Amino acid sequence: MQEEQNTQQNTPETDTTDYRQIRLDKLNAMKAEGKDPFVRTSYPVTIQNAALREQYETQEQQVLAEADGDEEKTAAGLARIAEQTVRIAGRIMSWRRMGKAHFLDVRDHTDRIQVYVRMNDIGKEAFEEFRKWDIGDIIGIEGYAFRTKMGEISVHAASVTLLAKSLLPLPEKWHGLKDQDMRYRQRYLDLICNPPVKDTFIKRSQIMREIRSYLDGLGYVEVDTPVLLPIEIGAAARPFVTHHNTLHLDMYLRIETELNLKRLIVGGFDRVYEVGRIFRNEGMDPSHNPEFTTVEMYQAYTDYKGMMDLIENMYRTIARNVCGTDCITYQGTEIAIGKPWKRMTMIEAVKEYAGVDYNDWATDADARACAAAKDVHVEEGSSATKGHVLIAFFDAFVEEQLIQPTIIYDYPVENSPLAKRKPEDPAFTERFEYFIYAREMGNAFSELNDPIDQKERFVRQVAAKRAQGNTNAQVDEDYITALEYGLPPTGGLGFGVDRLVMLLTDSPSIRDVLLFPTMKPLPSEMQGAQDEEKA
Repeated sequence: MQEEQNTQQNTPETDTTDYRQIRLDKLNAMKAEGKDPFVRTSYPVTIQNAALREQYETQEQQVLAEADGDEEKTAAGLARIAEQTVRIAGRIMSWRRMGKAHFLDVRDHTDRIQVYVRMNDIGKEAFEEFRKWDIGDIIGIEGYAFRTKMGEISVHAASVTLLAKSLLPLPEKWHGLKDQDMRYRQRYLDLICNPPVKDTFIKRSQIMREIRSYLDGLGYVEVDTPVLLPIEIGAAARPFVTHHNTLHLDMYLRIETELNLKRLIVGGFDRVYEVGRIFRNEGMDPSHNPEFTTVEMYQAYTDYKGMMDLIENMYRTIARNVCGTDCITYQGTEIAIGKPWKRMTMIEAVKEYAGVDYNDWATDADARACAAAKDVHVEEGSSATKGHVLIAFFDAFVEEQLIQPTIIYDYPVENSPLAKRKPEDPAFTERFEYFIYAREMGNAFSELNDPIDQKERFVRQVAAKRAQGNTNAQVDEDYITALEYGLPPTGGLGFGVDRLVMLLTDSPSIRDVLLFPTMKPLPSEMQGAQDEEKA
């Protein structure tokens, strides 16, 4: 039983109930003896595992260089290293017993390191207590670094301390936590058992720093705007609704940060950006989660072409600084971020990939007839305009072809309510989206600053929503008022951080780059909620 209790690990077929009870009994026995592991409030650590390994290698190389082959000098130098006491802490990940000497693998947030624990060093009583601990327990070790005969840098323990008792066994070591659904639900366990997962989120943090550094370097100011809004505004996505008890008011979680950021441009901030959490009450798939992170930026006195240059240079800079290269591999496909991005109007893209020329349609009826002939569905049906049909052809034929970074610009006014019309062709707007690996990555405009035009578009947008049964949609009158005070010519751009992280970490699903993605409740959780509701 002693051998088993030091190697308890869960297998896919194992019920953890029995193992938990064994560990709980151990904990209760410790408490009864006045040795509660949860009482300790701190354990000062002097060095992290990765730094300890690097430090030892550096010192060892110095000793060998100074000894120049002299065995006595080498031994004396290594002895001096052994005089340096270190204190590390982490979780026991594996345990190998060799009589009165044990080898543990202990992992902290930087790396794993081997720990050598011997009864003669820590004392018989402490060793007997130590033998009762389990894989998964969190411990502290004081000792010195050395290299084993097998060549592995390790810590020779002078004392060991139990800092937290793990009551549940870790997944079986050879298979680990493989169930994808469980990995997302129990991310803490995923991080323990699958170290590369942590690397993804460390890289996500690096990406966030690089985004901020790039924009700050261009003179942008980072700001925060409200998450809770009193009216339903913005894009076509459905919002989440909550209620403010004190104000007796329904409120909406934001589906964009755009309008408040442009209010700040009106107020005199010429360059602003926000890293914002966005909430959209819509479906989930590998590239969509109901809550996600965006970066929106607005710059006075530039236009959408200025934002094209900005985003292309930003991506190139981030890729080089985070990945070490601007030519990355995503899902087996080489993506040349560093090369000049292809730029096409939507009309040019549809002509190239669908073989249909927008300019051949004299009327809306011609466009609808072309769609019918090509079996392209247009949601607007008999009321569809040439712009609606162009968008439908783009969705049907073009997007899936855009593997390398590509900017598609000049969008029909029908689906661009916040973009400025093109002076030479008012049926189109100065808007672009950019695509990588057949996925829309971001959206940008020359911002509409004509308050009269904007009010008309808002009214049409609200009318369309209400025609679909959404009686809560409203025109943001205060935003129109802000425009009436004057919005300078402005370029604006927004992109999803999560999709960028997916790209730079070679992650196939957005859930792989969200620490805690939205998940459908388990049947047991749904039943519990129903039981509480009945009670």
